[in-house]
Amino acid sequence: MNGSELDFWLGSWDARWDGGEGTNTLTREFDGKVIVERFEGRPSMELTGFSVSVFDAGADLWRQTWVDDQGGYFALTGGVEEDTIVLRTTVVREGSPVELRMVFSEIEADSFRWVWERSTDEGVTWGPAWEIAYTRAA
Repeated sequence: MNGSELDFWLGSWDARWDGGEGTNTLTREFDGKVIVERFEGRPSMELTGFSVSVFDAGADLWRQTWVDDQGGYFALTGGVEEDTIVLRTTVVREGSPVELRMVFSEIEADSFRWVWERSTDEGVTWGPAWEIAYTRAA
């Protein structure tokens, strides 16, 4: 990896999911070293989020920190896996570890698919929790 893997994501996007729609805007900031995301789920859902993503060349992976207006916080790591980009984390829910991952796939110049998935069996099986179809905003 070379730090350009998430460049497809830069720009303004329309986001559509089952039962809703929102927007997402991504920019490179801090001398181009940080990708800043601003997600807006309203009016379809009460969720506004913000993330920063940086490429860690020493570890050869991406690091992302996500926060939102619901009190959500995730620290994810990952990168290219075959023809997708995957960022993952592990959280504890009701005393048990739950693996979470976001998967960017079907990446084209003006569209991509994003899926938030979870696993309760150490990553053996994954189930979608939220799927978004992104198209570049006009």
